[in-house]
Amino acid sequence: MGKNNSSRDWTQIYAIYGMDQWQTLVFLLCHALFFSLLFLLFLFYFDSIFHFFQTFLSSPGAARFAAGFSGAVTAISAVCLFFGAANLFYSAGPLHYNMAQRMVGSVDDWSSVKLALDIGCGRGILLNAVATQLKKTGSSGRVVGLDRSKRTTLSTLRTAKVEGVGEYVTCREGDVRSLPFGDNYFDVVVSAVFVHTVGKEYGHRTVEAAAERMRVLGEMVRVLKPGGFGIVWDLLHVPDYVQRLQELKMEDIRVSERVTAFMVSSHMVSFRKPSQHIVGPSEVRLDWKC
Repeated sequence: MGKNNSSRDWTQIYAIYGMDQWQTLVFLLCHALFFSLLFLLFLFYFDSIFHFFQTFLSSPGAARFAAGFSGAVTAISAVCLFFGAANLFYSAGPLHYNMAQRMVGSVDDWSSVKLALDIGCGRGILLNAVATQLKKTGSSGRVVGLDRSKRTTLSTLRTAKVEGVGEYVTCREGDVRSLPFGDNYFDVVVSAVFVHTVGKEYGHRTVEAAAERMRVLGEMVRVLKPGGFGIVWDLLHVPDYVQRLQELKMEDIRVSERVTAFMVSSHMVSFRKPSQHIVGPSEVRLDWKC
């Protein structure tokens, strides 16, 4: 299981990393099955439903339309719920794994990387992808996974051992809004579908939540060495991240094409911390091959 495959079978991914949103998946599937059963009942008992609507509507045509419309809405609801469950299942495993490979591939030279940081490492999919790349290039570097939960970090260390990269991985518990590392500490800083969760106690669209997310980006830049490389894959708030990185005078800011993940829009944003202080706005590139 320590092999590094750019495209891995989804059964292997879930066997190693599991599913961290299975409650949501079960919820969607249960409701999809419920609406599917309801639609079948509409088909079998359409005449009875039609007569039921006739008690409220004087026109037979209107009653038939109401019965048909109700059945159609039920069928569409079932299809949408099944699609949502399938997208969630795909996003949490195969897509997350593939995006981790893309993020790792965005860094030109891993052999010179001595320290990397994964913010919100979670199950360790991105963390282990970085560690695998360090191992592949013969680097003596290490990658640190930071998460809010000690239980998560212990589980992540186990997955690193399964992947055969345990000696390259260190995990620790910490607050991402105040990273427990010194300035200019890491060569590479990465984060996958995590930053949008910061500040959720204030509500996702509040000013307070946005300020907390911007604090995380500021901390990423602070701990990144001059000339270091940062990559963030996240949902919904990417334009805000780009604006903040411009304000922080980051160089070579690139935004990938849109990827649907967890039923919403997502993008990868990569940037480089300038070796010297820059005055003036940064340029943003829409790199569709990022």
